[in-house]
Amino acid sequence: MIDCLILGDSIAVGTQRFKQECRSEAKGGINSWQFNKNYQGEFFSDIVVISLGSNDHQGVKTRKELESLRSRVSAKSKVYWILPAIKPHIQQIVRAIAEKNNDIVLPISNLQKDGIHPSWTGYKDLAERVK
Repeated sequence: MIDCLILGDSIAVGTQRFKQECRSEAKGGINSWQFNKNYQGEFFSDIVVISLGSNDHQGVKTRKELESLRSRVSAKSKVYWILPAIKPHIQQIVRAIAEKNNDIVLPISNLQKDGIHPSWTGYKDLAERVK
């Protein structure tokens, strides 16, 4: 079995429900600054999945926070970023950090009516793309 770790917000929580073999360090509603404050230390796994940015507001220095987190993440195989479905400026930040680190970006397909969270089909799709 591959060791897997999912980090982040409510989207991370939902993804872990469909990827139950993965450990999770995630909390619904958390933004990038709060995550770094509450979850300190290094993260290491074969595969790491990160979902943050959807809850970031203007007071959060998203690039700084996500770069700080990424510097504490090590993966034997791959790091995946779940791309927020909203906030194009945060999408650009996530894509840039992923590209810089040769990580994989997973856009969300099949959204719920809120336009933020994946539908059950969307969560299943995310879980299946994490390999």
